[in-house]
Amino acid sequence: MSSSSQNLFTALRAAFPRDLEQIAVETTSAAGEPLRYTWRDLDRASSQIANLLTSLKLPEGSRVAVQVDKSVEAMLLYLGTLRAGYVFLPLNTAYQSAEIEYFVGNAEPAVVVCTPANFGWVSKIAFTAGTQHVFTLGDDRTGSLLERAAHHGDEHTPVARAADDLAAILYTSGTTGRSKGAMLTHGNLLSNAQVLKDYWGWKDGDVLIHALPIFHVHGLFVAIHGALING
Repeated sequence: MSSSSQNLFTALRAAFPRDLEQIAVETTSAAGEPLRYTWRDLDRASSQIANLLTSLKLPEGSRVAVQVDKSVEAMLLYLGTLRAGYVFLPLNTAYQSAEIEYFVGNAEPAVVVCTPANFGWVSKIAFTAGTQHVFTLGDDRTGSLLERAAHHGDEHTPVARAADDLAAILYTSGTTGRSKGAMLTHGNLLSNAQVLKDYWGWKDGDVLIHALPIFHVHGLFVAIHGALING
């Protein structure tokens, strides 16, 4: 990786605490059992996903469209996409076939990730639109994405990116017409995270209760970036 790389993940990773065995995320399983992820878990798992994406030999700037339920693994997919240098495209979990058909056709993602339950109809739309790869990811740590990623190494050097390279595309609500893809760069998102870290007054040891969806700007960027860049 070039020392001048502006890959957003590089900045987030630099903020991880020195002791990677500290707890980074606490949540519960569908059965109500506590789940804890260390910073090392985040680093290793996002590396495996990045290595999986890299192994697909996708074209430069490929989009990874994601319509999955909220989970730590969904966040790791976002981080892995950044690491691999591709463009993350989150989609509202309430979207139905007509909406997914529009977004997939408009954004032309190289990869689509959906819930196991929706694989039948989502994959049909994706393959018809020319998407080469469709994976599944459940909120219970199941699905083909994690199964495939488990066969890849847990170390990955983030791909060098310039500040004005695309990191994510989020579609607008479409209140005045068809939704349009808002193009967000690595520089956009890093600047936003740094400013909010200061304005929110993040301090060492702060804990974020994350109650928002992560297909949305606030849940995905404001909340997660803030917590990660604060270490």
